[in-house]
Formats: sequence, structure tokens, C-alpha cells
Amino acid sequence: MSALDGVTEAVADLSRPETWVLGVSAAFALFLLAALLTGALGPTYFLFLVGLAGMYALLSFGLNAQWGFTGLINFSVAAFFGVGAYGSALMTADSSPIAGGFNPLVGLVVALVVAFVLALLIGIPTLRLRADYLAIASLGLAEVVRLIVLNERWLTNGSAGLRGIPSFFQGWPVLSSFPEAMPGLRLVVIPGSPILLETAFWQSLLNVALVLAFAGGAFLVLRRAHRSPWGRVLRTIRSDEDLARALGKNTYSFKMQSFILGSLIMALAGVFYTHLNLYVGPGDLDPITTFYAWVAVILGGSGSNRGALFGGIVIVTIREGTRFLNDVALPIDPAPLRLLLIGVVIVAVMRYRPQGILPPQRELIWPSAVDGGGTPEPPDSGVREQKGGGGDE
Repeated sequence: MSALDGVTEAVADLSRPETWVLGVSAAFALFLLAALLTGALGPTYFLFLVGLAGMYALLSFGLNAQWGFTGLINFSVAAFFGVGAYGSALMTADSSPIAGGFNPLVGLVVALVVAFVLALLIGIPTLRLRADYLAIASLGLAEVVRLIVLNERWLTNGSAGLRGIPSFFQGWPVLSSFPEAMPGLRLVVIPGSPILLETAFWQSLLNVALVLAFAGGAFLVLRRAHRSPWGRVLRTIRSDEDLARALGKNTYSFKMQSFILGSLIMALAGVFYTHLNLYVGPGDLDPITTFYAWVAVILGGSGSNRGALFGGIVIVTIREGTRFLNDVALPIDPAPLRLLLIGVVIVAVMRYRPQGILPPQRELIWPSAVDGGGTPEPPDSGVREQKGGGGDE
């Protein structure tokens, strides 16, 4: 069978929502390609948008591991994102008041450890209680972390934020000097619209490779976990925790594992943002970050890893796409339109697709279990005949 036949079969097997998402994604990719070729969209800024989409995908993955898998209501996405961002920045930035100058890998480890400890501290007293208590505690945690970052200048440099943050690959062999070593290129596909690939482009390319590694690793881990017995227990807890407890499962332990896993993925998004933006300030812990993550998960489909990825991309498209409306003569300020558009999206999804654009059902099926691929054949005879005890006793 040729590769074209395989692609045709794969497309034919898609459900209607999957076909719609594929069509919209392809059309949007063509639009971006045209914008790149005509010079309307700079290649460096395009890679920045890809990195931003990967960051929101990580936040969505983390929330999906908590809410989508287990039903844990976490309103402190921005807090764990900030812990990851500040944990890495405080270890690596030149302006850090407590450390600074360490290798970014050290910052990554410190950020994940602090996020792990914080998840334990908030989870231990709340996860034995109803989900309402976790929601209230996590909402308070987000504000506590933001106020600490804003007011404790000896620890976080306060409202001035942290500057002088190195790129993630600084100090690495080959990769640290890669952007400067690459030559500047000037590509002319359409006359009069040259595409410039300079040092900033190659640096952005490394950032995209980093976020793809983070997001790809998180996606593969969550996909495997979702289909595993562990994931089935989490879905049972979300549907009926009393039933899971009656089946002998330690629901508190499973909820803690899910909460910590999601928190670590959120902190990973913060680490990437630190080395993407090269500056971190209290404004980066704004509650709107938590709102965006929730919208992405609801839009894509609660419990769906593909949906979380799709939702994160849509959020970045709306958030950054509305910036171009400033170039259009409108009778109103276009800035608030981004929240208006997101509100319209939420209403439309709740009205027409309450289960989300890409619900998780198809993700829960192992590929070997469909189309006869490894599916066990039913026995030709009953159990008694196979054991040789077909007669009545």
C-alpha cells in the first residue's frame, strides 16, 4: 500500500469533528504560509507564536491531567506557572537577589522541585475533602503566590521583575553558539518581499525545539497514562469517587498523584516562558493565565489530550491575532475584543459541543484493538469444553 493510500485511509477514518479540525488547521497553516511569503508576518515572530502556543498547550495538558482526568478543580494554574518561571529565573538571572548565574538545567530542576513541594502542601489538607475545598484553596494559593512575588523584594526583586535571564541552551556545547554561528540568510520567494533569517530567527528556532520537546514529552506521558489502569482509576474517581473507594482504591493517593503530575507540567510551561521571554515579572502571574488554560481545556474537550493541544493553539490565535486589529480603522478599541471573542467561543461550545471539539473517547482505544489489529478471536468452544469437562456432574 502506498503512502498516499495510507493517508487517504487515515483521513477517511476521521470523525466529523476531527475532519473539521484538520480542515481548519490546514487552512490556517496555508494562511500563515502566505503571510510569511508575502512578508506580512516575520519568521522570527512566527516562531515566537509557535513557542507561545506550545506554552499554553503545556498549561492545558497540566490542567487536563487534574480536571480532565480526575475532576480536580484547580484555579491556581497561574501560581504553578509562576513558580516554574520564577524558580528557573532566580537560579539563572543576573539580577537575581538570591542566586543567579547557574546553568538553566539547575533552574529547571529547582523549579520542578518547588512546584512538587507546593503541590504537596496544598494537596495534603484539601484532597481528602470535597472538590470545592481544593477550588477555594487553589484560588487563595494563586493570590498568595502573586502577592509574595510582588512584595518580597529580597526574594523576587518585587515589581521590577528579573532581567538578564539567559537562553535555555546557554553553556551547552554547539547549541549555545548556534544562533551566532549560523549565517544570515535573505530569501526572496515573492519579489519585493524578502524573508530575513538572522540571529534572532535561529534563537527562536531553538526555543521552538525546546517547547516541542517539553510538550511532546508531556503529551506522550499523558496519552500513555490515560490508557493505562492508572488512568482508568482516575476516570472512575472523576465519575464516582465512592465507587472507586468501594473497589478498594486509595482515591486520596491517586488524586495526589494526578494533582502533582499536572502541577509539574504547569511549572514546565513556566520554565520555558522564562527562557523564551528572558524577563519575568509579577504581571506574568495574572489570573487571566488560569482563565485561558480553563478555556483551552473546555474548548478542546475535558479529558482529551488532543483537545488540550488544540485549545491552547486557539487561545494563542485569538490572543495574538487581535493585536493586528490595531492596524484596522475601527470605531472601538480592539484590545477588549480578545476577551469578547473568547466569551463567544465558550458560549458556542457550550451550546453546540458541550463535550468539547475533540472529546477523549477515541484516545482511550489502543490502536491494536481496532480493525482486528491484535484483537483476540472469540473461542470456538465454551470454557467447559476447553477444560475437558463438558459433561454434567
